[in-house]
Amino acid sequence: MEFERQESNLVFNDLANSSETNRFSSNSVTEDLELSKLALDCNHKKGILSSCSSKQLPPNDVLSNVWRSIIDLPPALISEILNCLDPKELGVVSCVSTILHNIASEHRVWKEFYCDRWGLPTAARFSDEKSWKELFVEREYRSKTFLGRYSIDVLYGHTEAVRTVFLLASAKLIFTAGYDSVVRMWDMEEGLSIASSRPLGCTIRAVAADTKLLVAGGTDGFIHCWKVVEGLKHLFDLKGVDKQNTEFRLWEHEGPITSLALDLTRLYSGSWDMTVRVWNRSTLKCTQILRHGDWVWSLVPHDTTVASTSGSDVYVWETNSGTLLSVIHNVHVGYTYALARSRTGDFLFTGGEDGAVHMFEIITESKEHRVVQVATWIPHSGAVYALTFEFPWLVSASSDGKLSLIDVRKLLRASRRSIGKRVLGVKESDQNTIEPPQRMLHGFGCNLFSVDIGADRIVCGGEEGVVRIWNFSQALEIEQRARALRGIRLENRMRRRRLQVEMNGKGGRSDRCSVAAKKNPVTGDRNNSVWHSKRSIEPKVKT
Repeated sequence: MEFERQESNLVFNDLANSSETNRFSSNSVTEDLELSKLALDCNHKKGILSSCSSKQLPPNDVLSNVWRSIIDLPPALISEILNCLDPKELGVVSCVSTILHNIASEHRVWKEFYCDRWGLPTAARFSDEKSWKELFVEREYRSKTFLGRYSIDVLYGHTEAVRTVFLLASAKLIFTAGYDSVVRMWDMEEGLSIASSRPLGCTIRAVAADTKLLVAGGTDGFIHCWKVVEGLKHLFDLKGVDKQNTEFRLWEHEGPITSLALDLTRLYSGSWDMTVRVWNRSTLKCTQILRHGDWVWSLVPHDTTVASTSGSDVYVWETNSGTLLSVIHNVHVGYTYALARSRTGDFLFTGGEDGAVHMFEIITESKEHRVVQVATWIPHSGAVYALTFEFPWLVSASSDGKLSLIDVRKLLRASRRSIGKRVLGVKESDQNTIEPPQRMLHGFGCNLFSVDIGADRIVCGGEEGVVRIWNFSQALEIEQRARALRGIRLENRMRRRRLQVEMNGKGGRSDRCSVAAKKNPVTGDRNNSVWHSKRSIEPKVKT
C-alpha cells in the first residue's frame, strides 16, 4: 500500500505539472485528478492498471500520457540517454525496436568508441560506405585474431643485437635499430628491407615515427631526425640522397637516449642523464626539462601529461607547466624498464627487473591525480624489457626469450567513451581471480629487448640480431575454414549414425548375429568349440 500511495502521489504531481505548463483551467485539473483516482481505485482492487467495468473512462484519458515508452521522447533526449551507454549496452538497446535500432546504429558515440580504443582508422580501413558502428564491430571482431593461428617472418639485415623496433601501421612500415648504429626501414606486408641509414656512430636504443617525422636516439646523447619527403612512397629518405635539408640532429642531453615519443605538437625524449625533455616540433626547441632522481628508462605521453620510469619509480607529469602530478615508489624490485599506456590515458602498465607486469589506473578528481594498482601478473622468469598495448592486448617481452599476451578487457568496466574509465574493484585478496596470460609466444633466443603491436601483427627484436613478425592477418579466415571442415565432418558422422540406426531398426544386424550364432554355437565347454584365427586360414580354405 505504501508503494501504491507513492505511485499515486507521483501521478498527481505529474498531472499537476502538466496542467500548469498547458495552462489548464481549474475545472479540467479537478476532472483529471478524479479520473486518475478512479483508475488507481481499480488498480488497488485488481493489482494492475485496467479499465473498471462500473466506471468507464473517456477515450482521451490523461493516463495515456503517463505510461509512455522511451521512443516517445524527443530524438535529442534519446541521443543523450544513449550517449551514457557502453558499446555492449548500446548494441542491446538497438535490438529492442526498429526506431531504437536506427538511432543507436547511427549514433555519433560509435566514432568516439572507435577512436578511444584504436585511434582514427587508416585510409585502407576507413570507407564512406561503412558506418562507425560497422567499423567498430569489425575491429572488435578482428581483435580476437591474436588467439588464432599465425605465420612468422624473420627479417635479416642487422649485424648485431636489435635494441628497438617501431611499427607504423598507418604507413605499413617497420623501423628497427640496435648495436650496429644503423636504422633500417622494412615493408610490413612483404617483410622486405626498403632502406637503411648510414652508420650513426653509436648504439641506437630508441626509435619513434609518425607520417611527418622519424627520430632515433643514440647513446652519444643526440636525437637524429628525418623529415618526411613529399612524394616519396616510403615517406623518409634514410640515406639523405634526395634532399639534404630533411636530416638533422638535436643536441641537449648529457647521456644516452633511452626512450622517444611523438604527438602532434611535441617530441619527448628520456635519457640516462636523469631528465625527460619536451621539444616543440615546429621550432625544434626544448620547452620543458623534467628532472628525476635516477636513470630514465621509458616514457609514454598522453594529451598534456607524460608518464616516465626512473629507477624503480613511476612519475606522472604535466607537460605545460612541468608539474609533478603523481609518483609511485618502488613499483618493481629493481629497475622499472618498460612502460605502456592506454589510448585514453587512464591506465598504465609497467614491467620491471623482477619479471612482473603491473596495471594501474590514473584517477583525476578535482585537479588531483591518484594512481591505484589494479592487477599484477608474473608471466616471465626474467626481466621485462618492453611493453606495448593495443586494446585489449598487452604484450610483454622479456629476457627469458618469451612474449606474453594478456587480455585486459575483463578488468575494465566499459564507460561512455572508452574501453573503461572505471575499473572493477580488484583487491589484493582477489589477485587469484585475475586470469593468467592468454598466450605465450616463444621458440627463439633469450633477451628480447623490444616489441610493438599493430592491427594484426606483433614485431619483436632481441639479442639474436634478427627481427621477427608474427602475422595474424589470416587467423580469422583460417578459423572459419577449420570450423567449416569440422561442420562437414560432424554432418557426415551424424549421417552415418542415422544410417546405422535405421539398419538396426530394420533388424539387419540382429538377423546376421542370429545366423552366426546358429553356425557357431558357444557352450561352456571350450574343448568342443574351435576358435579359428583369420590369419591362420589359407586363401584356398577361404574360397
